[in-house]
Amino acid sequence: MSDVSEPAASAWAVVLAGGVGSRFWPLSTPARPKQLLSLVDERPLLVATLERMAELIPAERTLLLTNASLVEPISAALPGVSRDNIIPEPRPAGTAAALAFAAAEIERRSGPETVMICVHADWAIGDEPEFRATLALAARIAQREHGLVTVGIVPTRPDPGFGYIQPGEAVPGSPARRVHRFIEKPTRDRARQLCATSCLWNSGIFVWRVGDFLDEIRARTPEVAPALAEVTGDADDVERFFEAVTPISVDVGVLERSDRVYVVPGDFGWDDVGTWASLHRVRTADNDGNVVSGSVVVSESANNVVHAEGNAVVLFGVSDLVVVTRNGLTLVTTRERSVELKSLIESLPPMLQTQS
Repeated sequence: MSDVSEPAASAWAVVLAGGVGSRFWPLSTPARPKQLLSLVDERPLLVATLERMAELIPAERTLLLTNASLVEPISAALPGVSRDNIIPEPRPAGTAAALAFAAAEIERRSGPETVMICVHADWAIGDEPEFRATLALAARIAQREHGLVTVGIVPTRPDPGFGYIQPGEAVPGSPARRVHRFIEKPTRDRARQLCATSCLWNSGIFVWRVGDFLDEIRARTPEVAPALAEVTGDADDVERFFEAVTPISVDVGVLERSDRVYVVPGDFGWDDVGTWASLHRVRTADNDGNVVSGSVVVSESANNVVHAEGNAVVLFGVSDLVVVTRNGLTLVTTRERSVELKSLIESLPPMLQTQS
């Protein structure tokens, strides 16, 4: 792999692994959430995340933030991660709170100059060595500039499902630029314009020294800052901290308010495994563009996504569908409408919502 030198060699990783992944219903449920499913390859998404990070940061310097209800299944799936490194969030409080708690905990264990690299548990990465090299570069920039660094993905399509970053002035002697502004999820036409002007996807990859990030929290994020006093290392500090914060995202609560934010371009085959339709991009398709898992027969059909557990599925003469069958429950929708599954689930009887 590419050279990984200080400060990345002594950094900590923070993996955001909460949520259920309702857009992968009926496969993903509260009892079997998305991050513990093998959606891209044979590995559960969370296992794949830690394995790709392992050459850069070992498990003993990795914190996992997740729902309190998922601590035990995640611990069972990751025997190499200490139980003390799995942080249970007692309630959803936004990424600003989650990352602030993680930063304060890393500062307590390793000091304020320690670099923290934040990733999510539900990504597909095509070029893992380049991914690690980009994180190491971002870590060096964060150390040198005392800034908050994000990795902006070089777009491969005008996707309205992502936020965008508009780079600003260049940083001398570095591929980094200051962030001019963050742009919320645009329309498709606006996404085309943004791609044409060298804007980047907002990936959610963040790199900073924990002391610098906590300084910005204290200066700019009153929704979270007062709660930092609760991070003392005792058994109840997680509960006290999350009870004291006001939910807000790190983008809105910190990055959009700060003048110390930098972006590094990343081009390593990144994709967000967020919906059934996304599997069409990240998994190998047959000659007709079908992506299938399980006992599936496809005839005169194209560009479908099919997952079969326990039952066989036969497709004939159809295109652009998502078909999922498991435990006697079958979902049929289109790839386009699969992004709306969360709203569908909320309208279903409770016994169907949680069927596992």
